[in-house]
Order: sequence, then structure tokens, then C-alpha cells
Amino acid sequence: MSKKINKIVLAYSGGLDTSVILKWLQEQYQCEVVTFTADIGQGEEVEPARAKAKLLGIKEENIFIKDLKEEFVRDYVFPIFRANTLYEGEYLLGTSIARPLIAKHLVEIAKEVGADAISHGATGKGNDQVRFELGGYALMPDVKVVAPWREWDLNSREKLLAYAEKHGIPIEKKGKKSPYSMDANLLHISYEGGILEDPASEPEEDMWRWSVSPLDAPDAPERITIEFERGDAVGINGVKMSPATLLAELNRLGGKHGIGRLDLVENRYVGMKSRGCYETPGGTILLKAHRAIESLTLDREETHLKDEMMPRYASLIYNGYWFSPERRALQALIDETQKNVTGSVGLKLYKGNVILAGRTSERSLFNTAYSTFEEDSVYNQKDAEGFIKLNALRFIIAGKANPS
Repeated sequence: MSKKINKIVLAYSGGLDTSVILKWLQEQYQCEVVTFTADIGQGEEVEPARAKAKLLGIKEENIFIKDLKEEFVRDYVFPIFRANTLYEGEYLLGTSIARPLIAKHLVEIAKEVGADAISHGATGKGNDQVRFELGGYALMPDVKVVAPWREWDLNSREKLLAYAEKHGIPIEKKGKKSPYSMDANLLHISYEGGILEDPASEPEEDMWRWSVSPLDAPDAPERITIEFERGDAVGINGVKMSPATLLAELNRLGGKHGIGRLDLVENRYVGMKSRGCYETPGGTILLKAHRAIESLTLDREETHLKDEMMPRYASLIYNGYWFSPERRALQALIDETQKNVTGSVGLKLYKGNVILAGRTSERSLFNTAYSTFEEDSVYNQKDAEGFIKLNALRFIIAGKANPS
């Protein structure tokens, strides 16, 4: 602690880790603590965090609980789906994209209450510390960051429990505790730890929370239609929905049909490999549908350019650079490509699969008059000869100069 801190805003879930952090901050920094709890669709009540914060001595005016579900999907999830974003070819970035939103509100609250520091419960091994802190510094350059996991010696669950007992921190016992470290929001739920630390082990079936096994999914496919406007999904089966409501409904439908499970060994930003399992039923459906409507409405070179940029864009999100100028620049380019991405996509959901079942758009670039295999009156097939010869010219010249 190089400089006195007067007030800290803590990203607070009300669970064991952040409750211990809350008390530890009060004890170690001797300062006022403000708690911030974000509801981003994790599926658990957030109001109990208020009661727990009060019990630990936090004033009512220093307890912030915000419903951010609509903002999360509208301003963070939908933009990355406009880019068809996948990290390392598979991961839909469900945890990564939630962190900049939380960082944004941590900073907003810090400015509102006159705090000079923010704090989080991310460990020194993970990516989340980077995402929280890069966001904090981008939006409040002089903010101080307190990362207890990089300072204290409470580096095991047993030590955390002992600290909680010593300081009278209530620990809820809701039956058998899951052996996994889990993180959930409207886009996904993730699982780490336990037997997943051995990449050779198969995930246990009772680990999964949002989806049935594809083996046990309904024996008949379910047909749905997703409507898009300017690259964003706006309705299902003709019913207009808000962003958060739409994603929640796709999660329900996808989970029912065993869609969206992923077992992944990924490369963490800090340098180590990490194995995690993810359920992203709605996102998996949405990605398939968005690519399908783009196939009708995007120019060839727009499509190829987006596909070339996507891995770079995905790495920026994964590594915590949401508020960087390069991400904003890429986003502007991506969003420009979406102005004609409007129409409907039919899908069949069946035993873990998302099967394309037709797409239509008034902005479609698919022109049957040109692409038909039948006789046409608009395309002169002889034109292809000159095109091919021009493209082959360098091969012809090189072949004559260097005969094999």
C-alpha cells in the first residue's frame, strides 16, 4: 500500500470470496467500502447481496445493485455477434464480454461517490484481472486498483472459510457444494476446476446446468425463425423481443435441445493453458443464424474482410481491450458492414445441432438470374475465359522462365 486510499468500490457478488474481500479491505485499508452488484442474467437473486453487505457494515447509500441485462446484450453481446466472434475457433467469449461492462459501472460509481479505488475478486492467474483493470484504467486513468488475490495469503478455500468464521461472515450452505468454479450471465455459464483440471477427464453429466444431454434431447426437431435488422436479432417466430428477452428465449430453446456445450483447452492471456467447459445455447443458435443472413446480404469482399479480422477482434475481447482505440475502430468497420444485414433465418434445433432451414431478405444479393444452372440471358460465359487468362498470366510467365 504505497498511498492512502479513502474509498474503494468493490465488484461484489455476495459469495464467499467477495464477502471475505469486503471485510479484508475494511481491515487492511481502513477505508470506506462501496459495493456494486451487477445483474447480468446469472440466474441467481442479487438482492441477498444487499443484506449481506449491510451485515458487514456497509451503509445503505454505499450499496449499489444494478439490472444490466438489457445493456449487456444490446451493447456488448450483440456487437461481438455482428463480427461472428469466436476465440481460438470455438469460444463465444461469454465471460470475457461481461467484464468490460462491470468495469464501466465500477468506474461510474467510483466517480459518483468520490472513490479513488476499485477492487475485484479475480485471481492473479486468470484473465479477468486484466479485463477489469484495463477497463478501469481506460475509463478512469488515475484510479487505484486493489486486487486482494495478488496481496493476501488467503490462497485456499480452507483459509477463506477460516477467515470468514473468525470475522463473523455468514457462509450459506445450500446442500452439496459444486466442485466447479462457475460463472454465469445471459450469454453463457462456465465451469472450471475439479476434475476438469485433468484434460483427459470427461465432464460429468450432472455438471451441466442449462442444457439436456444431446442424447436425451427431444426426438423431433423444433423449427424456429429468427428475424434480423441491421445485424442484430430482433424477434423469434414473428414476435418482437428486447435483446435480453430474445437471448433468454434462445437459451431456453437451445438448452431444451442440448445445444451449445463446449469443452475447451484455451490459451490464457497470462501465459498458461486452461481447461474450461461452457454452455452457450442461445449464442450458438445466434451465431449460426447471423452467418446465414450475412451469406445473403454481404458482398463477397466484405465477408472475406470480416473473416480475416475476426480472430484479431476476438483476441482483443478475450485479452481485455474492449475500450481500446483499435477495438473501437474495428467495431466501426464491422458495424458499417451490417447496414443491409436484415431478414429472416429458419432453423431446426435437433439433438445438439442447429440446422439451417432457409433464409430470406429484401436486401439479398443472391440473384437467380445470374446464378441459375438453367439458361440465362444476363451472363456471358465466354467472359470467364479472359478473366482466367489474366489471372493465370503470372503462372504462364513463371512457367516459361523456370520450366520444371
